[in-house]
Amino acid sequence: MNKPLRILLFPFSLLYGVITWIRNTLYDRGILTEINFDIPTIAVGNLSVGGTGKTPHIEYLIRLLQQHYYVATLSRGFNRTTKGYLFADETATALTIGDEPMQFYHEFPDIAVGVGERRGLALPQLLMDAPDTEVVLLDDAFQHRSIKPGLNLMITEYNRLFTKDFIVPFGRLRESRQGYARADGIIVSKCPLDMNAGTRQKIRKEINPMAHQQLYFTALKYGSCYHFLTDEKETILPGTGIMVACGIANPQPLLEYLLMQSKEVKLLRFPDHYYYREDDLDKMQDGLSQLASSYKMIVTTEKDAVRLRLLEEKIAVMKLPLFVIPMNVYFLFDEGETFNQYIFEYINGARAKQYDE
Repeated sequence: MNKPLRILLFPFSLLYGVITWIRNTLYDRGILTEINFDIPTIAVGNLSVGGTGKTPHIEYLIRLLQQHYYVATLSRGFNRTTKGYLFADETATALTIGDEPMQFYHEFPDIAVGVGERRGLALPQLLMDAPDTEVVLLDDAFQHRSIKPGLNLMITEYNRLFTKDFIVPFGRLRESRQGYARADGIIVSKCPLDMNAGTRQKIRKEINPMAHQQLYFTALKYGSCYHFLTDEKETILPGTGIMVACGIANPQPLLEYLLMQSKEVKLLRFPDHYYYREDDLDKMQDGLSQLASSYKMIVTTEKDAVRLRLLEEKIAVMKLPLFVIPMNVYFLFDEGETFNQYIFEYINGARAKQYDE
């Protein structure tokens, strides 16, 4: 965004900041009610409008917790075609429940997945549909204060820390920077894998976590690509021509990773949460034909893949060489076990309190 336009938008940011401040103040003073649930609830969200890597962190928590507890996720269901509360079942698609909830449902068939704009009403319904639930993960719930989570995790991106950002539309924050005080744990995401202790200390000093807050640093690790239709794994060879087709908030880390695998990488970018049409598949095919390499592939993300499932038959007919690349969260400075213990201590304490009552 150019500088003159940003300056014009600044008054709107001030206005939006006042509105969100009033709303948060009403919650802080108890005028607007936050509902407490006995069941352990972990909120994962951010101060910004997207691109922090929230979904891989929720998936990390699902993998960690489903080995020990019955897990449920509750999301708003952004950009879906339905309204109200829905419980994911075999009829669910990205259109009906949203792409991120569909991703959870597709990748983790043993958990319960619910969506609902009014989370304070949706959570009791989810617990009725999945009565064995022992832990609930609240997706993108940092600003949705109708539920008071037992543990509030806030994610901020390494290349765009909330401390350096501004409220929309001048910046990308959904509320004032001071909102970080609600977080119990802060995760700096998308850090370089080789980040050193000096940079870590500099960021810690800048964020200046409060006494009750834990601070962690994570990076993204990409896994082996697998075929969209067959799930067969594929190794990216150095001479491969790669066309990246994705609709995510920040594709830059993925591009940087793929450029380390191959010299010829092109991006076909779509809006975040975009629902693909058949003519988009034609664009992918055209882009593929323009690559110079003899062996070519289309690479997309797992979040895009659940939206592309709506065109699965067309993709099969066109025989597109479409591959999905998974991404996983990796905790830096050997803090993975420390974070895991932090999560388990909260859950065990909340469950003990739940049964005492």
